[in-house]
Amino acid sequence: MKINRFLLKFSVIILIFFAVVTSCTKDDHGPVYSYFVSKEFSVTYTKTYITNLINTVSGSFPEVNNLKTLVAGDINIYRMVYKTTVNGHQINASGLVCVPAIPGDYPVLSFQNGTNTVNAYAPSEFAINYSYQFVEIIASMGYIVVIADYPGFGESAQVTHPYLVKEPTVQSLIDMLYAVKELTNSELPGITLKNEYSLLGYSQGGWATLALHKALELGYKDEFNLKGSACGAGPYDLFLLLQGMVNVTTYPMPVYLGYILNAYKAYDQFTNPVSDIFNEPYASRLSSLYTGLLTSDQINSQLTSSIPGLITPDFLSGFTTSPKYASVRDALNNNSVSAWHSYKPLLLIHGGKDTQVNPVSTENMYTQMIQAGTSPDLCKKVIVPGVDHGDGVVPCMVQGILFLMNLNDSN
Repeated sequence: MKINRFLLKFSVIILIFFAVVTSCTKDDHGPVYSYFVSKEFSVTYTKTYITNLINTVSGSFPEVNNLKTLVAGDINIYRMVYKTTVNGHQINASGLVCVPAIPGDYPVLSFQNGTNTVNAYAPSEFAINYSYQFVEIIASMGYIVVIADYPGFGESAQVTHPYLVKEPTVQSLIDMLYAVKELTNSELPGITLKNEYSLLGYSQGGWATLALHKALELGYKDEFNLKGSACGAGPYDLFLLLQGMVNVTTYPMPVYLGYILNAYKAYDQFTNPVSDIFNEPYASRLSSLYTGLLTSDQINSQLTSSIPGLITPDFLSGFTTSPKYASVRDALNNNSVSAWHSYKPLLLIHGGKDTQVNPVSTENMYTQMIQAGTSPDLCKKVIVPGVDHGDGVVPCMVQGILFLMNLNDSN
């Protein structure tokens, strides 16, 4: 009996010990996340540095001076890894999260960047890139700024970038917003996330921003309170974009044509072989050009600006009507952003002399949004006179930033 009592007491002690150890182990692991994987500190910008940066840029673009009085303090920038789904497979993706150094409750601004072909130039790989700094410093104006790499760059460099492929692009952006919610809940002491989201983007990023705006407004309104968006020079109608590229004798940026063709083939967007669209030797070398190692200029040098030299005669004559290219037309239409009746503020802005993405893309989208029922009081259009695609980045984005900040001030 004494032995049995001793064994019973010993067993109870052992069970209590293991219960305590197990409990401690679970606590040590911290919270369980659905999207957030990790964060890594990248860099701090002081208020003085940010002010000096604005002064430097304003030498070429005086309108940037309008942002100087909005700078409130230092910011910290982190590289974040998060989970998303591409082609039915879960992968780790990455991007930058920029937060004010001053504790507080902040809204989110998600920036979608333009065309990039080099992994080393992706936001999370090159946070101090001068171009990204101009976006990162918006955090000093009272935002948590999010800049996704997009699938195919950074942590997900092993997958093909879904260039102008809507579903994986939008899904990766939404999943990053979910990850930022989890990040601010427990990983950034003193920083909390206000349920207010603004969107900003240019070129490919303008297209991605409008697609994300539509997705958040129509499918995620209970999770994300969208304040409004500013979309710059986006190729919203991809069939129109392709027509503009191939209905000329020469096109100066064949890298874009190749990028679309490479991505659409990799993501099974159409059924035609590449050789139906590109002449040799360009059809055969296409897949070796978009590996994250070559710049746009280097890719351009491996293609040709001559449209008859690059594109097959059959495609040039038949891509708009021939049944042979029906899947190409369907792919372009499916990945375009169609107009809808929006109830959220939207700025569509474009350079009037854009030779890479025709400003008619913005003109048409504005008209179609109004025809779909969107109020002209909510949807605004600005055509910046005299600027081409590259020259339009700063003036369009400054107007976009001020448009979004005015939305916050008005509420």
